[in-house]
Amino acid sequence: MTSLLWIALPYGAFISFILGHVWRYRRDGFRSYTRDPEMDREQRFGRTAFRSGVCLIVVARVTNMIASQPHTRPTGAIHVVIMIVQIIGVAAAVVGAVLLFLPDLISGPAHPLITPLDRITFPALAAALLSGVLLEFDPASAREYRTGETLFAWFRSLFTIDPYPEAMVHAPLIHQGRGLILLLIIGIWPYTRLAGIFAGPVVRLIRRLPPRRTRRFGGAITGP
Repeated sequence: MTSLLWIALPYGAFISFILGHVWRYRRDGFRSYTRDPEMDREQRFGRTAFRSGVCLIVVARVTNMIASQPHTRPTGAIHVVIMIVQIIGVAAAVVGAVLLFLPDLISGPAHPLITPLDRITFPALAAALLSGVLLEFDPASAREYRTGETLFAWFRSLFTIDPYPEAMVHAPLIHQGRGLILLLIIGIWPYTRLAGIFAGPVVRLIRRLPPRRTRRFGGAITGP
């Protein structure tokens, strides 16, 4: 069970994330929903706010994970900057998510669902936000940085040749729950309306790049 939950499941989520983006690109080029011309001004603002907020949260959490030690969190100016960036990111992401999803929650979906997984997107995001807040106010973290020795240690180890699932086996329930929630979001992301939030702009930027120029020498075509 340890290997299944904390080794096989994470790698399965990563594979789903990668293959899912390939599937979405072939399906609609990440144009569904997030580029709908019928989106009103509030939803367009929500899309931008959510995109910016998630980027700030990811930057803050990755920086925190890299700078943290097993039992200590970053201190001094780094800690202050991380907290400010994270607070701004959470506020922006919450506002953006509400503006994006609230119309559908009130009056029913105005846009076709990409897959049935769209129905659990908002609850999963809300659970991720709530679990993050609970971890920040976890009484145990006042004595020692439990996130650093559990979630961060485990997640970093997944990108090495020696994964460390034991960090999560003995972790408090809230830490285990947050880990599973984040894996769920990673695994289903490409199959929801949110896939185009980040991948869409990247694809459009690549398509706008000028084509590679070629030169002819003696009838043969070569690159620059």
